[in-house]
Amino acid sequence: VRARARLPDCVLVDNPAWERGMGTSLRAGLDSLAGAGARAALVSLVDQPGIGPEAVARVLGAYASPDSLVSASYDGVRGHPVLFGAAHWAGIGATATGDRGARAYLKEHTERLVLVECGDVAEAYDIDTEADLAHLE
Repeated sequence: VRARARLPDCVLVDNPAWERGMGTSLRAGLDSLAGAGARAALVSLVDQPGIGPEAVARVLGAYASPDSLVSASYDGVRGHPVLFGAAHWAGIGATATGDRGARAYLKEHTERLVLVECGDVAEAYDIDTEADLAHLE
């Protein structure tokens, strides 16, 4: 991936524990930002190609402080991308296990979560199976 991807302005973070699930990748990414002066992290899933820059811009636009917790929504249902202000990173890291990522943390903090409707600018389908590739046609 490093050799073929053209990501000149990106810092690529390795996750040596990737086989233990998405939670370890989320923790690796957040850990890489700790101490770097970052105020927030925006997380988008690689298997959702129908989510593009318009949805990202809307979620980023709702950032207010390092205490921000923002999620795209699709017809009122929470989805990706999700923005985690730096004040939430330790709590997210403590609960991100297996393939659950930040799900448990977000569930515990729903009263603080700002939802930003993105259904008019993005499609939140997953590409998890060969049949799902029909979304790309």
